[in-house]
Amino acid sequence: MFDEILIPTDGSEGVQPAVEMALNLAEKHDATLHVLFIVDQPVSVSGAGEGFSGLDSLLEALEEEGHEVTGEIAKQAEERDIETTAAVRRGNPHDDILNYAEEQGLDLIVIGTHGRTGVKRALLGSVTEDIVRHSEIPVLTVHRAPEE
Repeated sequence: MFDEILIPTDGSEGVQPAVEMALNLAEKHDATLHVLFIVDQPVSVSGAGEGFSGLDSLLEALEEEGHEVTGEIAKQAEERDIETTAAVRRGNPHDDILNYAEEQGLDLIVIGTHGRTGVKRALLGSVTEDIVRHSEIPVLTVHRAPEE
């Protein structure tokens, strides 16, 4: 049913339940797991903003973090004999997650939620909500574990 599954990650603890769900689904369906980390690069920073050494250093550090995070998930997948592809991109998380899913011909996106409501959600927005609203493929949202 699912041959290609995407787990976008920001590296936070809150995404771990979604990672576990994606691993379980990939294992059950003998699917390839795509692990994606987006370095959030606001539009105002793109193009004209690059070239400043401080900004370049920050973006490079974030990319390095992305490679570490995707590598850790890929290692978990490999321990369970799940074929894995990992990618790190710069851009807008909402757009790049959907673009990646389309480019790769994926069957399912498994994505975590942060559980924000009210003013926090309105101010910070929700990548997950945007993905659910605009994705042309199925999206499985996984709530993070409740805080103790």
